[in-house]
Amino acid sequence: MDRTLDYVIIVVYLIGVALFGIISGGKQKSAKDYFLGTKAVPWWVVCFSIVAAETSALTFISIPGLSYLTNLNFIQLAVGYLIGRIIVARYFLPSYFKGEIDTAYAFLGNRFGIKTRRFSSIIFLLTRIAADGVRLFATAIPLKILLNISYPAAIIIITSVTLVYTLVGGVRGIIWVDMIQMFIYIGAVVIAGAFLIGEFLPNGLDSILESTKAQNKFSVINFGFQGGLKEFFNQPYTLIASLVGGSFLSMASHGTDQLIIQRLLVTRNLKKSQKAIIGSGIIIIIQFMLFLGLGVGLYAYYGVLDLRPDEIFSKFIIENLPVGVTGFIIAGLFAAAMSTLAGSISSLSSSTMLDLFKNYISPNNPKKELLISRILSVMWGILLMLSAFLFMSISQPVIEIALGVASFTFGGLLGTFLLGIFVKKATQEDALAGFVSGIFAMITVVTLNLVAWTWYIFIGVTVTMAVGTLLSSLSKKDIDVR
Repeated sequence: MDRTLDYVIIVVYLIGVALFGIISGGKQKSAKDYFLGTKAVPWWVVCFSIVAAETSALTFISIPGLSYLTNLNFIQLAVGYLIGRIIVARYFLPSYFKGEIDTAYAFLGNRFGIKTRRFSSIIFLLTRIAADGVRLFATAIPLKILLNISYPAAIIIITSVTLVYTLVGGVRGIIWVDMIQMFIYIGAVVIAGAFLIGEFLPNGLDSILESTKAQNKFSVINFGFQGGLKEFFNQPYTLIASLVGGSFLSMASHGTDQLIIQRLLVTRNLKKSQKAIIGSGIIIIIQFMLFLGLGVGLYAYYGVLDLRPDEIFSKFIIENLPVGVTGFIIAGLFAAAMSTLAGSISSLSSSTMLDLFKNYISPNNPKKELLISRILSVMWGILLMLSAFLFMSISQPVIEIALGVASFTFGGLLGTFLLGIFVKKATQEDALAGFVSGIFAMITVVTLNLVAWTWYIFIGVTVTMAVGTLLSSLSKKDIDVR
């Protein structure tokens, strides 16, 4: 089959995105312009940008694979995501809009001290480089099939294009591009679903219902009480695990992760920031329903295949869709990938610059700050590529790996933020001790495989808060005795 038209569409799209990002980003004169976009981005653009940033190519190809393999239980997690965002809007964002906060970890610096800010930033950097390495690898799967190239080559192509508009357009360019890319990848999924139902399933939706009835593919709610206590806590998508895990994951990712906080800080005020984050939670539920529904349709078409679930949607795109349509859908995949990758590069470099390096640079030299910020962006882009290379031999669904990696350290991080907000007596020493305790608790839980990944953050938060609160209480008693 001649794929020339597909290649043309993809190349034109990549060039167009890079140019749009450069133009919409405007001119930056300082690191603040580069990372905060002069706080002139409308809230609804930020809302779409948040959805695009957290979606990634990982969601694009792995969520349909998850419902193809199992059912619709994952949607319970998305409901938890919305609950977590509402909590972030109510309790976290007001703290970020008090004074001059330029990163998520600046709040911890103001509340506890510079050591806590830097330690939290370093934990974020390590977590993000691992989690987004998985996401970047996910992008390479269909690109490798389409272009018949190696995984490393595919990873290098997508990173190189993303770096162009990230370096020149800054965060403002990234956010505007994200909005466009969200509509492109949603359109791609809708088109793929329409072709699947209209062209490949003889009775349309009836074929899906008939083919999947015996496998209970349309199961949404799973109470998980059919087994013992150990089995209950080892199932990731029971109702309680999903709501708790989704809420705490969303509180961590949208309340403490610089990837999202950077976007929320470019809105004009607190109310617009709250609209953006809650609106993104509603959109993400609708989006997951589309992706999961597509996966059920793919099961109705293919049945059981000896293929990794992450490759099912890519296989359908490449082998079944007409030339031109395939190119548009692959462009949608790139849209999902580049939105997350660009945000990741920007958040990594902003946290490195503003949390770790800025105090060592002359405050009256904005040009030097901007140059170093762009150099850091290139460095993190390269490190993300190297991280993606490490995940090329995995067989587990990549969506679960990425969420598991994030959950590993998010518990201690979220617990430290909650400690700073709700425990007024907690000191820097209390916070650091709690943070470290939370991380060690997660090392134990993950190493011994005690529970499903959806419980990780809840456990990490509980340990961090308990240790920090206990220590703050003991230190208070010591002061009273004196």
